[in-house]
Amino acid sequence: MTRKKQIIVPIVILIAGILLFMAFSSMKKPPEEKAKIDNTPIVAVEEITVAPMTLTVNSYGIVTPKYETEIVAQVSGLVVELSETFVRGGFVKKDQLLARIDPSDYEAALIDAEANLASALAALEQEQAQGKVAEREWKQITDASPTELSLRKPQLEQELARVKAAQASVLRAKRNLERTEIKAPYDAMIEDRNIGLGAFVGTGSRVGKVLGTGTAEVRLPVADNQLKFLIKQGENAEVDLVGTYAGIDTTWQAHIARSEGVIDNKSRMSYLVAEIKDPYSLSTSQEEKKTPLRFGSYVNANIFGLSLAQATKLPRYLVVNNKVAILNEESKLHFVDIEIVRQEGGDVIVSSGLAHGDQLITSALDYPVDGMKLALPGDKSENIDAEENKETDTQIASVKD
Repeated sequence: MTRKKQIIVPIVILIAGILLFMAFSSMKKPPEEKAKIDNTPIVAVEEITVAPMTLTVNSYGIVTPKYETEIVAQVSGLVVELSETFVRGGFVKKDQLLARIDPSDYEAALIDAEANLASALAALEQEQAQGKVAEREWKQITDASPTELSLRKPQLEQELARVKAAQASVLRAKRNLERTEIKAPYDAMIEDRNIGLGAFVGTGSRVGKVLGTGTAEVRLPVADNQLKFLIKQGENAEVDLVGTYAGIDTTWQAHIARSEGVIDNKSRMSYLVAEIKDPYSLSTSQEEKKTPLRFGSYVNANIFGLSLAQATKLPRYLVVNNKVAILNEESKLHFVDIEIVRQEGGDVIVSSGLAHGDQLITSALDYPVDGMKLALPGDKSENIDAEENKETDTQIASVKD
């Protein structure tokens, strides 16, 4: 009996242990599955826009008149009249009177010259008549050929010379009388006036200075290596001049009239000259008047050059060995060869290699490899939401069971 107990008791204990283990195992919850970690690099992209583009060359300059003239007195005398517009900043038209010098002496000189001319003409007529009488008398006296002296031809030539001298004196007197009126040589703005009413001026005295308002110029320095971006090195190119008027940014249209054809010794720049017609809008109608472009203004210039059929602008730091990284349709990195036409500061102009709508990768990658899988920030969010929804559905199903 005792032997049987020794055999049965261990068996019962073993069976009880197995049953307890099974009971406890059924009560134990299964370990939670850890979410898979997505190590796909996240990148930022920018959609590329490809469109026609016109290259420009930037420059700067000071607005100056094409013509400026120092006006001097050509005759001497007292200033007896001054125009109201003959003041600094005044606008005058071509041939408009600026000042008048006392013409009395010059009128008297003209009368005297005309009198001398009349006397010379009378003497010439008298000499011509005497010459004819001498020729007729000579024929009645002898059949020999008369000499020039006998026909009074030297005397006639002398009287002709006196007439010409008298005519010259009249022209000089008229011209001096006209010069008593100081007039504007062209449409202009008065920069300076150096005489006053009642002042005495001598021949050659400085009267004032005028600036032509018909055309303004701006000398634009351009680096020699930038001329290749202009058609015919800028000949007849259109230009936008940007400056300020009354504190407001304003743009004026101009064109390149000429190149100075030399390189400046100091700046090593080539100079293109832009012209602006009627900078003060004096010749336009009231409806078409534009903002005046004042002489002395500092302006920035955009010179329009070559036109590209398809081009885009990219940050320079994204280009490595003439290649850029894009995100293709399969969300993979792809390096594209590009053709750089020009560098503008921190940007480059690309003429080929990229298509409209390409996704340019703008964020940095530690170890970029062509063909590597990439993701966008929005893609990660969608994947996380999908995983959370899946876990929620699983938990709900477990509770229902």
